[in-house]
Amino acid sequence: MRYHGEEALGLIETIGLVPALEAADKMLKAANVELISYENIGSTLVTVMVKGDVAAVKSAVEAGAYAADAIGTLTAQNVMPRPIPEVGDIVSIYDIDL
Repeated sequence: MRYHGEEALGLIETIGLVPALEAADKMLKAANVELISYENIGSTLVTVMVKGDVAAVKSAVEAGAYAADAIGTLTAQNVMPRPIPEVGDIVSIYDIDL
């Protein structure tokens, strides 16, 4: 799904795919957000990105971070309430087409 920066952006970074997938599952179940992208950064780091309204993204990132940390290693989490549109070019490299 292409991201244009019009909504809040939530990011969770983990070591390994398993905690990243657990985080993605919990984020999508916790709030009305859409999965937009993931990236294997290297050195086993994986980032999962979601979009939605600010409150939903905050709730989703909180739930996803808790879930990832419970089964693996959470390295970072962030909510960007209104990133500039150019951020969309960066996070849409590996966009998810649903």
